[in-house]
Amino acid sequence: MTTRDDARRSVADLRRREARDDGAHGPLSEALPSLPERLLAARERRGVDLYRAERDTKIRARYLAALERGEWRELPGAVYTKGFLRNYALYLGLDPDDVLRQWKRERGDVAQAQPTLAVPRPLQAPRQGLTFSPAVVVAALLTVGVIAFVGYLGVQLLRFAKPPTLEVVDPATAVMEVDEDTTSYVLKGTSIPGATITIEVPGRDQPYRVSADGSGRWTAEVELRRGRNQFDITALDPDTGKTAETPARVFITVPFLVIEAPTLALSSPADGARFENGAIPVQGTATNAETVTVAATWLGPVDGQPVASPAPSPPVVSEVTATVADDGSFQTPLDLTAGQWEVTVSATSSEGKTSSLARTVSVAYEGVNLVVEIQGGSAWIKVWVDDRLEPSIGAAGQTYRSGKTLTFSGETSIEVRTGSSGNTYFTLNGTSLGALGRRGIPETWLFKPPDPPVKTDRR
Repeated sequence: MTTRDDARRSVADLRRREARDDGAHGPLSEALPSLPERLLAARERRGVDLYRAERDTKIRARYLAALERGEWRELPGAVYTKGFLRNYALYLGLDPDDVLRQWKRERGDVAQAQPTLAVPRPLQAPRQGLTFSPAVVVAALLTVGVIAFVGYLGVQLLRFAKPPTLEVVDPATAVMEVDEDTTSYVLKGTSIPGATITIEVPGRDQPYRVSADGSGRWTAEVELRRGRNQFDITALDPDTGKTAETPARVFITVPFLVIEAPTLALSSPADGARFENGAIPVQGTATNAETVTVAATWLGPVDGQPVASPAPSPPVVSEVTATVADDGSFQTPLDLTAGQWEVTVSATSSEGKTSSLARTVSVAYEGVNLVVEIQGGSAWIKVWVDDRLEPSIGAAGQTYRSGKTLTFSGETSIEVRTGSSGNTYFTLNGTSLGALGRRGIPETWLFKPPDPPVKTDRR
């Protein structure tokens, strides 16, 4: 049986009891309906059931049924009951104040005045002098100990959070010059106690390492070579692993004797090295050198390799000047065509003294390597590599602006269709061919070394 059926049956029982008492209280039609009857009748006029009212008012259906049956003890309390009645009356279109007054009448509430109690004020105890009990002393000692421990932790946290300091005391300036016969120098500085000081020197495999003493002072004796010596100094806190935020750098220059010639060492290229499809890296170190120049002489073709057409002429390649860094190192690329070459590297001092080293290298290009450069204006390009369309350009070709460089590699042949032959420059296997036609004239060129380029009708 549902809550709605219980509510209907309760109201029907109430009406039958009133009908039995009709002789004492007059006709039923003249009696004022009770609050539960008013609520039930208003809900039925609205045409909703208890579950629909529960969804609309957010009041549980069992509480709504208790209101319609007048069973006030089933409700959670007077405060909640007032709230339920007010919200339910508004929902049913009834006057909430009138509903609450009728609920109080039928419930039999009587307002009673609450007596006012006069609470006597507590007596104030007399103030006592300062006393020190053993518990107070122990608490004070514990407090002091906790404060000291927290202070110690704070100092340690600050130490772990802060990187070590670093200062170079000697030399007093970051750049200095010593006598020409000086072979070593003692660096001095300060840091935190126990710090590890690392001094790195370009070109030296292992850095110098020393430790700061209890007052943070450190010293390190370093070797000097003629020329400019660079020392990069850092400090490490071994407890925290943190390094100094600002490393120090010191330059100490040992002058060269006028009669000394530059010293020269080459790390690349190695003598007899073989290169394919690229520039030759030339690098090394020089001392007492103001300039370093690199030149190459063509010695002939590589065994089993086709000769570039035309062969390099003149045989001596124009000199390339390399920049010498502060630590004496230098490097520069050297572009060479196919064949055997003698690469000569020369270091010259400001007094005109020269030292030279020579290396023999070979350049043997594999397959076809073509560099296409667009110069002097735009050009439309279409390319076939080994008789197949180049996918990066596509069957429709592409138009490129001046300054664009394209590189293609194939096994046997590369064919290029250009919309402006005079704006298209070619370099085949390291040999510059320049533009093969006139500007604005569309042409197709086939590159199949060792044969020279051939114009074709392919479109």
